[in-house]
Amino acid sequence: MSSQASLTQLTFHFVNGQTDSFNILQLADDAMTELEFQQQMRHLLDETWWVLHLPEQTVCIKMANVIKVEVKPCLPELQGAAVFPDARRITSLTRTVMR
Repeated sequence: MSSQASLTQLTFHFVNGQTDSFNILQLADDAMTELEFQQQMRHLLDETWWVLHLPEQTVCIKMANVIKVEVKPCLPELQGAAVFPDARRITSLTRTVMR
């Protein structure tokens, strides 16, 4: 069984307008099927807390405070209900500052 490393960037957008980005190094096992990957991702998205172990600290993120998670590169393996496989961004999200 061979494994290879891949780098994934996660950007969390919080309800208070702040963002936080992390690079995640993953060992991708060639034996993982697309169905197993989809199940793993859907389970992860249902978690209440995400825990990220960094070299200098551990970060715990309460997903109830997150309104959007951006993942780069894209995850075309993620398919099924509520997944739009060929979406295109027309405008980016804009926010108005309340004074």
